Parts: sequence; C-alpha cells; structure tokens
Amino acid sequence: MELDISVQGEKLNLTEELLNRYNVPGPRYTSYPTAPEWSEAFGPADYERALSASSQAARPLSLYMHLPFCERLCLFCGCNVIIKKNHDGAVPYLKTLKEEIALIAARVGRSRPVAQFHWGGGTPTWFSPSQLEELFAFTKNHFAFTGDAEIGVEIDPRSTSAAHLEVLRRLGFNRLSMGIQDFNAEVQQTVRRIQPYEETKELFDACRALGFDSLNVDLIYGLPKQTVASFVESVDKIIGMRPDRIAMFSYAHVPWMKKQQGALTKWIPQGVDKFQIFRAGIGRFTGAGYHYIGMDHFARPDDELCAAQRNRTLHRNFQGYTTKAGSDLLGIGVTSIIGVDRVYAQSYRGLDEYSAAVGSGRLPIMRGTELTDDDAIRRAAIGKILCHCVLNKNEFAAEYGVDFDKYFSDELARLEPLRADGLAELTPESIRVTSLGRIFIRNIGMIFDKYLQKPKNKPVFSKTL
Repeated sequence: MELDISVQGEKLNLTEELLNRYNVPGPRYTSYPTAPEWSEAFGPADYERALSASSQAARPLSLYMHLPFCERLCLFCGCNVIIKKNHDGAVPYLKTLKEEIALIAARVGRSRPVAQFHWGGGTPTWFSPSQLEELFAFTKNHFAFTGDAEIGVEIDPRSTSAAHLEVLRRLGFNRLSMGIQDFNAEVQQTVRRIQPYEETKELFDACRALGFDSLNVDLIYGLPKQTVASFVESVDKIIGMRPDRIAMFSYAHVPWMKKQQGALTKWIPQGVDKFQIFRAGIGRFTGAGYHYIGMDHFARPDDELCAAQRNRTLHRNFQGYTTKAGSDLLGIGVTSIIGVDRVYAQSYRGLDEYSAAVGSGRLPIMRGTELTDDDAIRRAAIGKILCHCVLNKNEFAAEYGVDFDKYFSDELARLEPLRADGLAELTPESIRVTSLGRIFIRNIGMIFDKYLQKPKNKPVFSKTL
C-alpha cells in the first residue's frame, strides 16, 4: 500500500511495509543514556560533586522548575502530575520549592548567568498570579538572569486568567507554550479535556496583545476517536491562530506506566490509520509555510530554531529542541530532571519524599547516572543527527578524538538497511538524514544506542510514530 507524504513541498514515497518496519518502540532522546538506564545508586553526594565541577567550569545555566499540580487528570497524560482540586497544597509546596532554590543557589552562586528559565507542569497557572509573582521574585533574588534570557512557561487555557497573563508579561516572561492537543469535541470528551476553540483563541489573542515574543502550541496526533478529517479541522484552526512554533506530538500510549490510559485503548488509531493523521498534519503545517525541524517540531522559517538548525547549533534537552546549547540544566521541584555536563539526575517523584529531603537540607535526588566516555561520544552522535540532520565524520573525529568509521563500524553496518530504504545518505565524509528520514529520525538515532541491544523485561518506550 502506497502512503505518499508531502514535506516542505517534496513528495515522498512510503509504503505500509516500510512504515511497519520502522514504527517500533524507541526513545525520544531528550537524554542519552535514557532514563530507564539511570540508577538509584546515584544519589545526592554524586549530584553535589557534579554541581561543584559545574561551578568551576562556569557554564551558563538553564533552570527548569516543576509545578506539578492539576485540578483534573487528562486520560492521555504521560506527565508527572499531582491532581489537587483544593489549592491549599500550594503554600507548603512553594515553601519547599524556595528551600530547594536556596540549596541549589548556595552551590552555584550568582556569578553564573541564567540564559533560559522555564516553568513546566502540571499546570503552572494552577497557582495564583500573586503566588507566581512571589516565586519568580524569590528565584531572581538567588540567580542572575541575562538581559536576553529566554523565560518561558506552559499554560493551560482552561486555568489561565487575564491576571495570570498580565503578571507573567510584567515579570519578563517572553515565551508561552499553550497546551491544546485537539479541538474536536468528541476527542476532548473521550480524553476528559474539554477546551473549546473559542475560549482558547480568545486567550491566544490576549497573549498576542500583551506582546509575548513567542507563542507556541502543543497538539497530539493519534488520540482516541481522532480521524484525519477531525485532526485537519484542528490543524487549520491552529494555522489560523498563527503560532510561532508548533509541537505535534505522537500520542504515547504507555498504560503499563500510566494506568488511566488503559481506558482509551479500544479507540486509539494505530498503524496506517495513525500515520494518515500524522501525514495530514505535517502536510498542512509545511504547506502553510512552517519548517519541519524534525521529530515533532515545526517553526516559522525566521524562527531562531530554524537558524540554529542551519548553523548546526541546535541542541536537544528535556525541554525538547532549544538554541541554548552549552548550558547546564538544573531541574528544581518534585520529579524534575537535571542535566549537568556528563551527569543526569532526577528528583524524587513522590511529594512526601521530595519534601522530606529538602526539609532536612538534602538535595532530593532519587536516581541518576554519570556518563562514560563511550556514553558521551554516542550522545554527541545521536544529538547531531536529531538536531542537525547531518553528522560530519571529520569534524566529529577532531572533536572527540575517535576514528569515526572504526569506532562505529557496527553502527555503520546497521545503517545500511536505512540507507537502502531512503532514510539516510552515507558517504565517506558524512551521515545525512533525508527528508523521509526526518520522519523516522528517532530510528536513525537508535542505531547508535548501545543500551537498546540489551534485552528488556517489560515495555519501556512508546512507538516512534
């Protein structure tokens, strides 16, 4: 069965057989090694050492702060959230969060510039405007932000008021990411996220009027009861809103991790049906002038993400694609993620464990890992493929001190079938991802992942498409 797809005006030939071959479980590579490989043997003392080394290197900082609360649970959700309709929990959580901010700031000092700051969730606007203002003021008293820092927040139109927006803009937030997922009423009812287009558009227009530099929206394809026609209708409404960036995520059905997703199984489009929805979305967005960065991101051609990809300075971390390469990512808050040079770590997922650790003056680290030399080399290879869509072997060899073809001889052999299928171009000088390969770019990165060669006792990852 032919499944032709158009990307940036280029018609690509794809068969159902090829789709089935590459639509397999695989990581999203916001880190390498991926989180399932991290160990609980890694603890607070290991993170302390990483922070000390980080401070000596004096790299810029990227701060991520997790605000985990939501008033209700969306059935599709795969995030680490805490459901609380009663907002009384805000005060004790903010107290603990400030204590952790102070712990971290005491270790890194105010001399290191914060180039990127992000509030994620959960629903950050679950907190009141005054609480957010107080939290941001406390953070700025402990860290030094650059004058051009990217300051972003995720907002849920269902819980974000005009007062929230006004406070965020006044504080200096310049990038908003708005969760939409799908505008179809039946889909919304099925996943328990009722969010009418009219209300969302009104909030979006209010954001524009306040002058935020960049407005981004999140969609999900492959949701239960979603069809090509219904998704196209949602996509066209998004295009009419003219966001600066779009994330069109594949619905990750992982009921072994998120039990509430089990209620959706019988309605989920799969295989060719799901791909047809993806194809419609990518064709519509690129046809409207958006550039396909890769994986699940689109941006306007004049967006800095596109410039960074062309200049090969684009970077990928736990917040997705970013232009802030070279920064140490410090996660603050329950279940937050840290990426400091060659160390990854995660804070406790449970609110009680997190609060107890911080309350006793300890960094609340649950698990982590320190990269070996091989991990660092493979992380770089995967990152260049996912971010730049090209890997120059000579440049890589000079940067990492390896003979690329010799070091990755097994991987180059495993790339041959992908080359034959039109996903990659292999030359003596480079590995280049084709237009078709951008759709299956996770699969190309997976070739370099040594941990995927180990047998798994249970499902770990969602499918690549």
